[in-house]
Parts: sequence; C-alpha cells; structure tokens
Amino acid sequence: MAHEKNHDYHILKPSPWPLLGAVSAFIMLFGAVMYFKGDSPWMFYAGLVLVLYTMYVWWSDVIKEAEDGDHTPVVLIGLRYGVIMFIVSEVMFFVAWFWTFFKHAMYPMTEGSPLIDGIWPPAGIETFNPWHLPIINTLILICSGALATWAHHAIAEDGDNKTMAKALAGAIALGALFTVFQGFEYAEAAFGFTGNIYGASFFMATGFHGFHVIIGTIFLAVCMIRAMRGKYTKEHHVGFEAAAWYWHFVDVVWLFLFVAVYVWGG
Repeated sequence: MAHEKNHDYHILKPSPWPLLGAVSAFIMLFGAVMYFKGDSPWMFYAGLVLVLYTMYVWWSDVIKEAEDGDHTPVVLIGLRYGVIMFIVSEVMFFVAWFWTFFKHAMYPMTEGSPLIDGIWPPAGIETFNPWHLPIINTLILICSGALATWAHHAIAEDGDNKTMAKALAGAIALGALFTVFQGFEYAEAAFGFTGNIYGASFFMATGFHGFHVIIGTIFLAVCMIRAMRGKYTKEHHVGFEAAAWYWHFVDVVWLFLFVAVYVWGG
C-alpha cells in the first residue's frame, strides 16, 4: 500500500514542544538577566515553569512512543547517540570550571598586580579537610553508582523489574544523602562565593555538580517508578540506560572534583 510503513525509522508527527521549549528558555534567560540587573524575578520564574512543563510533556511523549513500539532498533541507536553527545557537551561544560580552577591555582595573581605571583589558596581562605565529609560523600556517590549498575544488570541480563526498582531505590537514597551532606558542607564553609577567586571557582564547580546530582536523582526516580510498573524489558530500556550513563558521568566528575579541588587544590 502507498502509505504502509516499510522502514524502521520513526517519522515524528508535528509537535509544539520544540518551539515552546525555545521560547520558554529565552523567557527564562532574559528574565534571569533582568533579575541580575535588579528587576523583579517574575519573568525568570515564569520561564522556568514553562521549561519544566515542556520537559514533562515532551518526555512523556517519548515514553508513549516507546510503549507504542515506535522505538525500533534503528531508533534506539539514534537515541543512544543523542544521549552520548549530550553527556559529551556536559563534560566540556565542566572542563571550563576545571580550567579556571587550575589556571588560578597554578598561576595565582596578587590583586592589582598581575605580574606578581600570589599564593593559592588566597590568604585567609580556610579550605575543607578532604578526608572528613568530602571523602564520605565520595564513598556515598560511588556506592550509589554501584547500585545503579546493579539495577542495569538486573534489567539487561534478567529482565527483572523488581530487583531493578529495589537497586534504584538505594541509589536514589544515597544520591539524596549526598545532596544533604553537600548542603551541610556549604553551610559550614569558612569562605563565601564572592570576594575571592577560590570561593567563586569552588562553588561554581561543586555547585553545578550538585545541581547535576539533583537532576540525576530525579532521572533515576522516574526510572524506578516505571520499573515498579513493569515497563522495562531486556530489549527495551533505553530510558534507563540514559539515566545510568548520566549517573556514572556525575560520579566521574565528582571523583575529579575530589582529587583536583579538595585534595590537590586545597
């Protein structure tokens, strides 16, 4: 028949979500700039709500496509490539923060005289002891990554949604505990975000990592709920694969942060 599908590709129907996502992101960023200039933050929050709504409805459509059988082996390859490219872009995002930290650590400058070497960390900065709370957080995140790997093995090798859900529950709990301890560490910090390059670099690098931990925890929670409903199979669990890859990326970034910022840079 003329309109019969004779290929493995998924031809998407017209969707409003790309346009809505672009407009929402523009409103959010424009509102953020206005907020930084002293205006009301209402535009930023309105854009943020629209962005979150777009994410929810768009990803809901992707899940529905998977359940309808549209994710053929060819489509799954494209989805995996997309996730890989996204994670690579995230890696480069963190490279920027490592770059600024290493640059200022290896070539510290005295304020007002860039030709004279300063000291690192700057005078008056009391850094964290890496072998107290930071090492505990490192072990917590490694254990969480191990549980995510267990969940991946359970579904990929055995098709076991129940074991997968249990393992993810542990990974999520440890991810949440990491966030709590990170917040406690920030509250006890002897330096602030402003006034010194060490504090600015530290909080930007570890703060963005903490944000990624929160996003990854939510990602795993959605996968756990779907596993509890028996939505995954041995052949079709690309959504969880994306979450597991993202979570391991978060683990690796933290290991680099621990070694570079807490141990070497402190």
